Amino acid sequence: MKKLLLIILLTISYLSSQTGTETTQGDKMEWYRDAKLGVFIHWGIYSVKGIGESWSFFNDHISHKDYIAQKDGFKCENYNPKYWAKLIKNSGAKYSVITSKHHDGFALWDTKLGNLNAVEHSAVGRDLLTPFVDALRENNLKVGLYFSLPDWSYEDYTEHTRKIKRYKIEDDPERWERFLNYSQGQMKELADKYNPDLWWFDGDWEHNEKEWRVDKIKSIMYNKNPNSICNSRLNGKGDYETPELGVPIQRPNAKYWELCITMNDSWGYQPQDKNHKSPQQVIDLLVDCISKGGNLLIDIGPKSDGTIIPEQEEVLRELGKWTSKHEEAIYGSDRGIPYDYFYGPTTLSKDGETLYLFVRDTPKDGKIILKGIVNDIEDIYLVGSNKRLDHKLYSKVSWNSYPGVRYIDIDKEDIDKYYNVVAVKLKGKIKLYGGKSGAIESN
Repeated sequence: MKKLLLIILLTISYLSSQTGTETTQGDKMEWYRDAKLGVFIHWGIYSVKGIGESWSFFNDHISHKDYIAQKDGFKCENYNPKYWAKLIKNSGAKYSVITSKHHDGFALWDTKLGNLNAVEHSAVGRDLLTPFVDALRENNLKVGLYFSLPDWSYEDYTEHTRKIKRYKIEDDPERWERFLNYSQGQMKELADKYNPDLWWFDGDWEHNEKEWRVDKIKSIMYNKNPNSICNSRLNGKGDYETPELGVPIQRPNAKYWELCITMNDSWGYQPQDKNHKSPQQVIDLLVDCISKGGNLLIDIGPKSDGTIIPEQEEVLRELGKWTSKHEEAIYGSDRGIPYDYFYGPTTLSKDGETLYLFVRDTPKDGKIILKGIVNDIEDIYLVGSNKRLDHKLYSKVSWNSYPGVRYIDIDKEDIDKYYNVVAVKLKGKIKLYGGKSGAIESN
């Protein structure tokens, strides 16, 4: 009997510890899950010539020597980190991720390791990262730091181009050890100096988990801040997935995920790239992401003088106007319901008792259609104005469990420039009809 009691107590203890772990994970991810929108920043010496970040020399579009020489033109004379942070804040974003160091190895902060940073090895001659991090925190924005695992300029890492085969670690383990000491030393600098809320790693494909020593990387993160989070580009050992450049057609399996995407077709500043997304297209991306339970990380690429091009500023400003009007349906929301029930994207309030319908285009006959909702409706209103909307239920009869089809009126004068959002307040947590339709055999 005592042995059985001991087993029961141990089982309860184990289950409690497991629950605690899950709660901790959920707690530290809560701000991220609720944030929905972040701004990515790709900024470095590549903005001087307006060429591809890192990949331009790696793919032999420019020599490594000429690429690195851009540092002498990287003056950042109009850089205003407070302006950047305020612009990001006003866009409706809740966090920002900046490239502290891309694959080219150029560091934006005053690193004591290596020989390629903004302070000692560029025309600007000062730390660019610290004032931006400070400005983000002054605006109550979460701080994310992008950090490249590979460094294509560091002598102990690799050659400068994909045409030359990299050395095998087993052939020169001391060389690889020197690189890890340098790279992870820089990570520790970032952790100690900035204590980022989020780490955005990149380039993990070049080596495996053991070679990168992912456990050591995570210990650097967590020793400073146990609540910091990171993306999955640590050979899959992160907290959330990062699909790139295209909204997933189907919702990713990951509990947390984020689409990172450019404003045009380039990550950094490239003046020849005129294929700018419109505010409507970026809002489309945001709505698509949040309806599937994800975040949007929209990228900007500042110029070498520190200014942001007008096309990107306009998108951020328009984004801010729309998100501020509809914040109730965006922040802290859960993914929506299947398209079978509504012809468009949707989100749900965290308690599951309010359904938000995103209406992109002017409805035909001024009506939108919602079907298959079992719950009684308490209220239907337009988010942003709180205007109550008329609605009527059809195809609901007493001898059938089918909950009917609801037509909701939207007046033409209320149509939003980008999206209307209709709030459907339910009695209780949402219940979707899942029954089969068929012949009525008795009524």
